[in-house]
Amino acid sequence: MINDTLQNRRWVIAGVFSAFVLLYIIQLFSLQIIETKYKSGAESNALLKKTIFPPRGLIYDRNNTLLVYNKPAYDIVLIMREIRGLDTLDFCRSLNISKSYFINRIAEIKDRKKNLGYSSYTPQIFMTQLNSEDIATFQQSLYKYPGFYVQNRTLREYAYPNAAHIFGSIGEVSWNDIEKDPYYKQGDYSGRDGVEYTYEKSLRGKKGVEILLRDSRGRIKGKYRDGEMDEAPVAGSNLMLTIDINLQKIGEELLNGKIGSAVAIEPKTGEILAMVSNPGFDPSILVGRSRSANYSALLKDPTKPLMNRATQATYPPGSTFKPIQALVCLELGGITERTLFGCNGKNSTPIKCTHSHGSPVTLLNAIEQSCNPYFWHAFRSTIEKEGYGEKNAIFKKNYQAWIDAMYSFGFGHRFEDSDVYEQSRGNIPSQKYFNRYFGETGWRAMTIRSLSIGQGEVLVTPLQLANSMAAIANDGYYVTPHLNKSDTMLLRRHETVVKKEHFPIVDEGMWRVFEFGTGRYYKINEVTMCGKTGTVQNPHGKDHSLFVGYAPRENPVIAIVVVVENAGFGATWAAPVASLMMEQYINGKIERKELYDRISTTVLNPNVKKR
Repeated sequence: MINDTLQNRRWVIAGVFSAFVLLYIIQLFSLQIIETKYKSGAESNALLKKTIFPPRGLIYDRNNTLLVYNKPAYDIVLIMREIRGLDTLDFCRSLNISKSYFINRIAEIKDRKKNLGYSSYTPQIFMTQLNSEDIATFQQSLYKYPGFYVQNRTLREYAYPNAAHIFGSIGEVSWNDIEKDPYYKQGDYSGRDGVEYTYEKSLRGKKGVEILLRDSRGRIKGKYRDGEMDEAPVAGSNLMLTIDINLQKIGEELLNGKIGSAVAIEPKTGEILAMVSNPGFDPSILVGRSRSANYSALLKDPTKPLMNRATQATYPPGSTFKPIQALVCLELGGITERTLFGCNGKNSTPIKCTHSHGSPVTLLNAIEQSCNPYFWHAFRSTIEKEGYGEKNAIFKKNYQAWIDAMYSFGFGHRFEDSDVYEQSRGNIPSQKYFNRYFGETGWRAMTIRSLSIGQGEVLVTPLQLANSMAAIANDGYYVTPHLNKSDTMLLRRHETVVKKEHFPIVDEGMWRVFEFGTGRYYKINEVTMCGKTGTVQNPHGKDHSLFVGYAPRENPVIAIVVVVENAGFGATWAAPVASLMMEQYINGKIERKELYDRISTTVLNPNVKKR
């Protein structure tokens, strides 16, 4: 009995001893493996890890002209536990900041709600993106401010004050960015829009690290293990864009003092040659410490310079829609090349004609003279060609075929396989849309007649319109419009539903616009051109001026759209802008200096600041 008692006590003592050992092991594991705070503290006593930021990739245009490069910049980093004996006023004077800024910034760094990654043992960003002038005095006095360090990085520099919407800008990452991608740390910067955003991962490169050894007083003694553990940064990859910076520059100059946009595409490749949005801004103002204030000012500007009108603004296409309408009606069997319709000019019903010309009208004359009644009759004949059927089923089937055909030209949807940032969908109204407003059987061709002439519910972006011109120039296909020249997109070829045999007559009609119609005053010498002007009704003010086209006719190298808001007739403003841009691209220079000077110096909207 006594032996059993002793035996039991022995097991109890062994169990208690084992429990103490196990708790000790768990505590050691927690301190050394799980609890990084103590590990960071221990390491930071002996080592200082400095992030080495890589140079961001350079950006070039299609002709290898340097557009975006880097200049040196500096961050001021602090390690909170190392700060001691700081003369705050002297520190603030060296950086030209106020004491209140210093106090508020330190409080922000220590606030774990705002700074989730705060630790007094690890480097924290105090100020960022300082230039050489900002940092000069501070560096001379750095020895007086223990716990503060200077960290090198780069800022974007721009060779031209153009193409801001294409490039995009660089901004500080959010906590959401950090959670999504462990590459980023607080205080890092990344592309926020444009190609800087789209190609962020290739442009940013890979950060390096330099590990420095410190003595017991925190003084730097040299590299840890002679730099054996350092990691060199890897520079970002360079990016060659499809744009021609000279063409981009000319487009921006021509739209000076106006609200509008211009998009030019190389038809066979889908390469965007120029993408102009005005009002614009100099991309350099969104760089460095002034970025926040300048961005706020742009955001408050009522003319919306931050908006890329080339890809985000939507408009009724008006008469520039008629070449596409003609092709779709030919394909769906509503008309043939020989179909004639009558026109009574301004007395026509239910849609009036804005031009005086002979009657009956052929398809070629309808394109050349922009005859509204012809396209109304063609549209109605297409979707009503087999009647309506029970509950309008046949009519709706034909209307859906019309929708699908328009989609095949790139209307009504974003170019999902494109690298163009921020696109609007536009609108090709669906059956559901009209059913909701008029009921299942309450709408007919007469109800939606505005669609026949590119008005009403149909909305397009300038990028979509330019792409449709590339499709006509290619006799029925387009390559996804894009900005990266290094990434071939030729495999992303999209066929329209329209057979190749229908394109020559529309091509001839658009050629006639420049030979005999509204574009004849803006022909380029010795260049055959195809185009279509448009004067688009605007319920919010004066009509918009539009032009679409391509050149040369025989082997097109440029397809273009120009929109000038609230400018009236398409032939007055949009057509000459497009013609001058085509001349610049085809001939490499502009001979019509008088026309160029008149267009580029005319201010149509006094609210737009000239640049």
